Amino acid sequence: MSNPRNIGYWATTGLLSFAMLGTAFGKLSQAPELVANVDHLGYPTYILTILGVWAALAVVALLAPGFARVKEWAYAGIVFQMTGAFASHIAAGDPVGQSIAPLILTAIAIASWTLRPESRRLPAPAVVPALQPAHA
Repeated sequence: MSNPRNIGYWATTGLLSFAMLGTAFGKLSQAPELVANVDHLGYPTYILTILGVWAALAVVALLAPGFARVKEWAYAGIVFQMTGAFASHIAAGDPVGQSIAPLILTAIAIASWTLRPESRRLPAPAVVPALQPAHA
């Protein structure tokens, strides 16, 4: 259990979960700096509640045992949210240096996904042998 891959998985997953819980809490509590941020980006304030709920649910999905398919969707949702945040900042004219944090979280999510153990992956699809013509 303490092989380097497993350590890397739990380190990246722990860091990602901590960051996503923090952002979920900030969004759900309507932190003033986040309200100002979404106003600057041109989004309605209620988007914070939607994104906060999904971020919190993603953390639950990542940390709970089992539910491999739900974990896949959680990783996808995190990547969509973070790349969307980066694109929104760039579209709003924010400098890349001030917009890079979501891409860092995207990289951490990809590392966590890549390092996940077999028990947290979807099973490989079954290979169906090619249909053979019937011999008469």
